[in-house]
Amino acid sequence: MSHDGVLVGLDVGTSKVTAVIAELTENGGVDVLGIGTVRSLGLRRGVVVNIEATLRSVAQAVERAENMAGREVQSLVTGISGAHIEGINSRGVVAVTSKDREITRIDIERVMDAARAVVLPMDREVLHVIPQEYVVDDQKGIKDPMDMIGVRLEAEVHIVTGSVTAAQNLLKCVNRAGFKVEEIALDILVGSQIVLSEDEKDLGTMVIDIGGGTTNMIMYQNGAPFFTGVVPIGGSEVTSDLSIILKNPLETMETLKIQSGSCYLPLVQDDEEEIVLPGVGGMPPTAITRAEIAEYIQPRMEEIFHLVKEKVEREAQFSRWSSLAGGIVLTGGGALLQGSAELAAEVFGSAVRIGYPMGVGGLTQDLQRPDLSTAIGLVLHRARSLTDEGKGDRGNPLGSGSKSGGKLRGMRKWLRNFFE
Repeated sequence: MSHDGVLVGLDVGTSKVTAVIAELTENGGVDVLGIGTVRSLGLRRGVVVNIEATLRSVAQAVERAENMAGREVQSLVTGISGAHIEGINSRGVVAVTSKDREITRIDIERVMDAARAVVLPMDREVLHVIPQEYVVDDQKGIKDPMDMIGVRLEAEVHIVTGSVTAAQNLLKCVNRAGFKVEEIALDILVGSQIVLSEDEKDLGTMVIDIGGGTTNMIMYQNGAPFFTGVVPIGGSEVTSDLSIILKNPLETMETLKIQSGSCYLPLVQDDEEEIVLPGVGGMPPTAITRAEIAEYIQPRMEEIFHLVKEKVEREAQFSRWSSLAGGIVLTGGGALLQGSAELAAEVFGSAVRIGYPMGVGGLTQDLQRPDLSTAIGLVLHRARSLTDEGKGDRGNPLGSGSKSGGKLRGMRKWLRNFFE
């Protein structure tokens, strides 16, 4: 942690880089002090492709947050995403070793180690191991088996893995920008933690984070994730479509999309208000209605939701959308697009809401936005990790993650955190 109880979260996305500076309050809460956002240069589909450009964006975002917070940043926790992220479910079984058959912290660590012992290719590493439930003898559905009596202990876990090189390149950018990375966490995991209530996680809910270059999803059931996935398409494709169709530069089209765009035609059907687009290269300006803009945006957003739906149905063998009692929560920059919740509800046949960051102080109305949920989620995740270290490594709902120094492999230390 940085000095003075300062926590820093860095969300390095395809279209923008966001840094959030917060502090731990005396009662264990988190207050946001400063936020800095800059355009992201150097990433493609969530993965670093240009180190120099990315480190400049990182340095600028942190500097803006520092100016707003009046604090100096030395170390931070950063999020990772991209099509290389994969989630798998695994289970471990151990015999309880103590004489009186009472389950101890050591037994829980042993069963988690057994569950995480999956064979991974050389180019992949474990980012998180999240306990779903424990089974003591034949009793299922146990969240914390500590001090229970039993002969056999099983753990069902969700393991998130990612590409080693993607993580190393991200680390390199942040280190070269002058900051130490204390931990790398999965974007959608920390983002979902801050937009969902405990009830929604128990009931069964899917969070879809629509970023610039990728759309990430995570599904919860009985309080824990059972599926994480990524589709390599995001809001930038919408901007690109508009740019090609309306023959205007990407930046102009991004502004048009945000200010006048909708992805659900019924919302703007009768809107005949005309928007004038500047002519490019000596061409005369042209006028377009909001309904026409929606006609261009809707097919691409529909495609994104269909890709998410197909991936979940194929890989998680899940098709009971109407049974998702907690519904679907949209977050990320794409959730700001007018009509996104209505369109998603039509595609999935499920209740949909927009997810805003919850559970942190210091957020003014204009900062309670879905595109900030990852960066704010990273800060909250770090706060919980630190609180849990103080409790002897217990209580973090995100399970164990990775602490990274300069050399990723050699200096890897695993956090072992469990449900409270």
